[in-house]
Amino acid sequence: MTTLASRASSGRRHHDGINRGQARSGWLFTAPTLILLGLFLVIPIFMALWVSVSDWNGNGSPFTSAVNFVGLKNFGSVLAGDGLAEQNFGESLRNNAWYVILVVPLQTILSLFLAVMVNRQVLRGRGIFRTAFYFPSVTSSVAITVLWLFLFSQSGAINNVLSWVGINGPNWFNEPSGIIQDGLAGLGVKSGPVFLTGNSFLGVSWWDWIGGPSVAMTALIFMAIFTTSGTFMLLFIAALQNLSGEVQEAAMVDGANGWQRFRFVTLPQLRPTLFTVLTLGLIGGWQIFDQIYTGTQGGPAGTTTSPAYLSYSTAFQSQNWGQGAAIGFLVFIIIVLFTILQRFVLRDRKVSKRRMRLYQLKPKPQELPTGGDA
Repeated sequence: MTTLASRASSGRRHHDGINRGQARSGWLFTAPTLILLGLFLVIPIFMALWVSVSDWNGNGSPFTSAVNFVGLKNFGSVLAGDGLAEQNFGESLRNNAWYVILVVPLQTILSLFLAVMVNRQVLRGRGIFRTAFYFPSVTSSVAITVLWLFLFSQSGAINNVLSWVGINGPNWFNEPSGIIQDGLAGLGVKSGPVFLTGNSFLGVSWWDWIGGPSVAMTALIFMAIFTTSGTFMLLFIAALQNLSGEVQEAAMVDGANGWQRFRFVTLPQLRPTLFTVLTLGLIGGWQIFDQIYTGTQGGPAGTTTSPAYLSYSTAFQSQNWGQGAAIGFLVFIIIVLFTILQRFVLRDRKVSKRRMRLYQLKPKPQELPTGGDA
């Protein structure tokens, strides 16, 4: 018994030793990545957090004794300062909100549609179509922005195409009015009701909040959909190719048509990929910067300014580093909240008892024994 117990104890020590060795090896292999993340991600985040709650003016180190802690003053001036800083942040938030509301759903729908089309076995030259649809995603955003400025200029190709059907195209990147307000103006409604024009949020009237994106921002929305749909198409293609064909065959045997198979069989199986695409689209939508920096510089009249660009201009151009860092952290909070909400909406739900009863098979009535058997 003593020998068996000692062998078992030594076996446990050997097993534990292997686990400790594996743990050390794991930390050793991941150490370079962790060090790089710490140096270039974690430490800068904490430095920016300190800047957002201090009065650092950009000169010297932000950790000197000359830099004072001001608490939430920078956040308060942006959120409730009743001044230009609050109004600028409100306008940028409105612009970016409309950008996300339109870009994320449309690029998801378009990328899923393209993935389904190029994944069909009957389509010839599928590789050519996949490359063509994905090509805008690998092109430089600066080059795409310059091309977009040319296409959507007053005498550009887009307005020329619109003139063929009798539409006088707008001066896209010089029109600050919202597209919804323009549509209402065409119907004779040129000003909103008093309860919308007389009340505001973050320095922007509710009438401007619901006025839709500006004509210039609409052009940027088209560009975002054009350049990002190809990337998300590849994610959907990978997910579609990993789906089991047995479920599709069973649905076909049951008489389901193409739309019913997609709606009730394919789409539910794409839930993880759909969550990934929506999350990446949401994060990218709230971080739009390079297209604005190289294209519009926030104009016209600040209708294409995003919080990310406002954070940059406030810090690096206006030298108000505290407010710039505060705006950056507010954008981070917005992204986290929307991601949590999206995760809640797309979570796996338990089947209700009422629906379970619909799928439960009724037991067959037991056959009564015959008289002879009795």
